[in-house]
Amino acid sequence: MDSNRREFIKISSLGLGGLMLSGTIFDSVSGSILNDAVNETMKHIRTPTYCEVCFWKCAGWVTKNEDGEIWKVEGHQDDPHCNGRFCPRGTGGVGMYHDEDRLKQPLMRVEENGKQVYKEVSWEKALGFIADKMKVIADENGPESMALFTHGSGGKFLGHMLKAYGSPHITAPSFAQCRGPREVAFYSTFGEGILSPERTDIRDTDCLVLIGSHIGENMHNGQVQEMSQAIDKGATIITVDPRFSTAASKSKFWLPIKPATDMALLLAWINVIINEEWYDKKYVEKYAFGFDELKAHVQQYTPEWAYGITTIEPKVIRETAKEMANASPAVIVHPGRHVTWYGDDTQRLRAVAILNALLGSWGRRGGFYSPEKVSIPSYPHPPYPKAKRTWKDGQEDKFSLATEIISNELCEASIPSKDREFNIKGWIVNGTNLIHTLPDQKKTLEAIQNLELLVVIDTMPMEITGYADVVLPECTYLERYDAIRNSPHREPVIALRMPAAEPKYNSKPDWWIAKALGIKLGLNDFFKYENIEDMLDWQLKQVGSSLKEMKKVGVKKYKRKYDDLYLADGQNFEFSTSTGKIELYSTEMAGSGYSPLPTYTEHAQPPQGFYRLNYGRTPAHTFSRTANNPNLTAIYDENDLWVNPKVAKQWNLENGQYVWLKNQDGIVSTFSIKVRVTERIRWDSVYMVHGFGHSEKSLSRAFGKGASDTELISNVKLDPEMGGTGMRENFVTFLIEDPKLKEIEL
Repeated sequence: MDSNRREFIKISSLGLGGLMLSGTIFDSVSGSILNDAVNETMKHIRTPTYCEVCFWKCAGWVTKNEDGEIWKVEGHQDDPHCNGRFCPRGTGGVGMYHDEDRLKQPLMRVEENGKQVYKEVSWEKALGFIADKMKVIADENGPESMALFTHGSGGKFLGHMLKAYGSPHITAPSFAQCRGPREVAFYSTFGEGILSPERTDIRDTDCLVLIGSHIGENMHNGQVQEMSQAIDKGATIITVDPRFSTAASKSKFWLPIKPATDMALLLAWINVIINEEWYDKKYVEKYAFGFDELKAHVQQYTPEWAYGITTIEPKVIRETAKEMANASPAVIVHPGRHVTWYGDDTQRLRAVAILNALLGSWGRRGGFYSPEKVSIPSYPHPPYPKAKRTWKDGQEDKFSLATEIISNELCEASIPSKDREFNIKGWIVNGTNLIHTLPDQKKTLEAIQNLELLVVIDTMPMEITGYADVVLPECTYLERYDAIRNSPHREPVIALRMPAAEPKYNSKPDWWIAKALGIKLGLNDFFKYENIEDMLDWQLKQVGSSLKEMKKVGVKKYKRKYDDLYLADGQNFEFSTSTGKIELYSTEMAGSGYSPLPTYTEHAQPPQGFYRLNYGRTPAHTFSRTANNPNLTAIYDENDLWVNPKVAKQWNLENGQYVWLKNQDGIVSTFSIKVRVTERIRWDSVYMVHGFGHSEKSLSRAFGKGASDTELISNVKLDPEMGGTGMRENFVTFLIEDPKLKEIEL
């Protein structure tokens, strides 16, 4: 394949004008499905939904104005995810619906006058083209050669279609780029994961330890509310962060740790808690395995040793360890969410899990509760065909503890290599802008150039759409039905999302796209339901409800089957590990050839004149997906670069000045970023909010605003246990003058 075959095409006014072409609804999928739903919703003053702006998926109500236009979204009082209150992103979600930059019409890549451009086509033609290409890929390479990259609710329907087609290769970048190490670490310790929303009992905690977790800025709604409740009750907050975050401002202790040394602090805390006998002796004796091995292992990791590495004084290490012990078992060393930092993240999160175990917090009030969810059956369908091959063929020992398919490995598998038995030939990308999501953009672009088919399904013209063969306009979550939200929580609870208005332009919901494409592929037996309302009603009736009821109530709670939210004192309990115990010494890690106990590894430090690139979130946005939202850009439209005053003085940088960034590999940011001089960041680091620096001009509010951190992340450290992408081993320096002007001068 010609490496330049797939040129990047900027989405222009073509495809944004909402031209309606004939043949957009065809016989295989009833054209009345969505319209009937919309007509039904128009009778209601408000309709139930759950938010799609972030993974928390708070349930709410949508209210329309007199003209039938969506006016506002507000939280559902009965929903434990939000307790009736939406965060700024949730209330601003209406902006997704009104955004005039939305994708409006299916587009196909064609060549005109020797140049690749997009042409508006009907849904019939677009889906027919995709189905024909997928059939060829299946015939020539096997259906396993297709992969789905997805983030959000639509992945359930598209994933069903792909599994029916015969491919197991369905991946959410959130595993390898975000939460994967913590899940693997906690499974290896407790036999259970943290899940989403996290099972942290923050509202009842007496001590909350945040180590690189920015609650209040990442805006995980329920956790923010519970943290506020805990603070009001007098809970101690300990924040470990090289940056004085919002959480740090609410803390009794702020530990401005030297970046990349978190493991040293965790091991020192374990050392102190064991040697001072501050651990929960009865709990550890009854439930834990490997205490003696752990005790011997951590003797070398004293607070004095850690001081020279972390810059945190031994007195502070001991004092904060005592605060945790005093609160035990109502203490949480928070596992975080985005934990892919340095490439040894599973081991670092193992240390976090061990600390919680020593303090007796797992399964205890104020620590980690046992969540429960409703068991909703899938709509009946034939068994999925068994995949004959997977991305791991010939590499079974690689990332052996991964519990989900690794997105970056599917990207790697799309690049031809003699070391692989087969390659991924086609991608369907839904709701995730891989150009800003996957680190090492050069490798992502190389993979894209080797694909035979790239389909992008999205609401917005993100950078990834410019490389697609076919672009399908997805309607927003406010215009569609989706699967029943069924998240684990303190009590089982379900929530309904239904369309509050007809999809704008010629956009469609993912369930419709999946069904229509599935029928084009000849997979009719997997889509026996006439429309999604039939499917949802059937599922709801299996759990004692109905679609009619859920349209009225929006949220329904169920009683727990057992009174097991917390472990009872002295209760006999068998953990889902090989020993049936909490494994301080991990037999799973040992059996897979990894260290059964976490150890400290020294990480690279910035070369002279460079600073570690740290990144994070803002309450107003979710990654790069909301950077163009008109409601949310009104709150925060551009990221800035936090620079310590000492560093600013050395470089003669002023507050508000724009600079370009260059990383250790010579990559220069496409756009400049505004300097924010502040004491709230250590001198050896800089900090920026993730998700900005968009190069797609059709994003009228986001184009060229701020810099992209992903663009500068070229040094990726892979976690050997599960394949997570450690992204915080990248360093940047400042360019005062526009590098493009210098190129012109040269």
